[in-house]
Amino acid sequence: MSNTATVYTTNTCPYCTMMKNYLDEQNIPYREVNVQEDEEAGRKLVETTGQMGVPQTELNGKWILGFDTVAVQEALKG
Repeated sequence: MSNTATVYTTNTCPYCTMMKNYLDEQNIPYREVNVQEDEEAGRKLVETTGQMGVPQTELNGKWILGFDTVAVQEALKG
């Protein structure tokens, strides 16, 4: 199974950078959506998850709030 991830970020979020670096280290390709620059994406994210914080990562259809390596590994297991 190929892993697919989307990371929702802002410009000033240190945990967003940590999440992107972790995905890079795990060789997991991801698409970054900066909700600070794309307000529509930010609105859709809140509608979808009910959460306003970042990073939020959708990995293999599962949502991970914050920088949570355990949740990333669980999502990789499918």
